[in-house]
Amino acid sequence: MAVQRIPVPPSALGESPFWHPQEHRLYWCDIQDRHIHSWEPATGLHRSWATPSEPGCCAPTDRGRIVVGLRDGFGLLDTATGHTEMIARLDHDPQQLRLNDGRCDRAGRLWAGSLFSPKTAPDAALWCLRADGAGGYAVQRMAGDCTTANGLAFSPDDDWMYWADTPAHRIDRFAFDLDSGTLGTRSLWKAFAPKAEGRLYGGRPDGASVDVRGNYWVAMYEGGCVLQLSPEGDVLQRLDTPVRCPTMVCFGGEDLRTLYITSAGHGRPDPERSAQVPAGALMECRVDVPGLPVNSFREA
Repeated sequence: MAVQRIPVPPSALGESPFWHPQEHRLYWCDIQDRHIHSWEPATGLHRSWATPSEPGCCAPTDRGRIVVGLRDGFGLLDTATGHTEMIARLDHDPQQLRLNDGRCDRAGRLWAGSLFSPKTAPDAALWCLRADGAGGYAVQRMAGDCTTANGLAFSPDDDWMYWADTPAHRIDRFAFDLDSGTLGTRSLWKAFAPKAEGRLYGGRPDGASVDVRGNYWVAMYEGGCVLQLSPEGDVLQRLDTPVRCPTMVCFGGEDLRTLYITSAGHGRPDPERSAQVPAGALMECRVDVPGLPVNSFREA
């Protein structure tokens, strides 16, 4: 299961990949470059669209658009015109906070966590965006006590929502009710060792996806790898990446057995790794267990 580079330009900060099952394309964000990208494996076609501010996450909608979590709220990108329509603003300070990692649940809500730029306090939050039933949208703060929100994913039975705080080196788990869209008890699910003098550093948890068996695949930022964790949190396997800072993974291809991996490029060169795979590269590898298909956002 060797990890290989996809022939597209590297991202400054690649994030939030998803496989579009109708379009047979991979989409992802370049947060720092303020663009959404797509790549079509069958033809090699690469496209991109500028966004009004940093796109922390993106997902397909049920009407052919792309919902995007931006610095100060949520928008809908029309890939035919390139226009992004803002649909909800957040009640937070956009000078210090922006939306980061997120994904949709099977009921069509978008869940997105934020990032507190100073990284001096757990002031980031988890937000939920949904159609309000009256032609508009509602956004609600669902959780807090986080510095850099990442790793959001759902178990196959929808009983659990995973949520990581990257600087804290931990992944939490909430009891989740799909019908009501509510969260129950939050508990520590997996902790990783922080940096320490004289100890090999394994990285910290960034973006993640879940496969059909409930295994959690997480990109380990600065760890140069992706870990496959069992539902109990045990390490099942480690996939080494040719870049030091992988950022997120998703499952794609027609059988959902291609693992796509984004990475961080800006300021992250690593002379000890492959010169043929630059920091910020988009990568792929084949895996044995298929992933869950992407969920779409339900527009109003």
